[in-house]
Amino acid sequence: MTEQPRRRAGALRRVVGRPVAQWPAVVLLAAVWVLLWGDLSWANVIAGALLAVVVVVAFPLPPIKADAAFRFLPFCRLAWRFVADLVVASLQVAWTALRPGPPPQGAIVRVQLRNPDDVFLTLTSVLATLVPGTLAVETSRRTGRVFVHVLDIEGFGGADGVRRSTEELEERVLRALAGDAVLERCGLAGPTEHHEEVPT
Repeated sequence: MTEQPRRRAGALRRVVGRPVAQWPAVVLLAAVWVLLWGDLSWANVIAGALLAVVVVVAFPLPPIKADAAFRFLPFCRLAWRFVADLVVASLQVAWTALRPGPPPQGAIVRVQLRNPDDVFLTLTSVLATLVPGTLAVETSRRTGRVFVHVLDIEGFGGADGVRRSTEELEERVLRALAGDAVLERCGLAGPTEHHEEVPT
């Protein structure tokens, strides 16, 4: 095999192997696709997965190093609480739009997170944004701060309520997905649970 075909074969192997090497990004993008459509069906999952593969191949990202681990029970708590918050917040936003009286007072609240790592900062911000009535308008990797816009500041119990809610969300994300060293650094180290380390 001459040099040029060898280079082409190497480039093809890299392109084909990219979705496999970046499978967490493929899974996350497919999940976001399903959430945006709001319809959990096989067709939607397959379409999201195919689109995620196209995005990963066409727009390759540098690998992100993260001290991550998957813990099943904390992840179930994270997912259950997210779904519950989604339902409750949707009803609250609907009531806010329909109730008589003055419009709600919105606000932007600065929240200092425990851990500024890219993966956990992004996950916390995305989950906060997906809940109706809240929107992460800005994040700072350098300081670990996220600025959260809320539709009704009084409904959250003021700025302290927004901070407490966002900090609790971050804690659930960290307990479900962060490595032991991250939990210890954030003051969340507790009884050890069985978990599966995620290669990074």
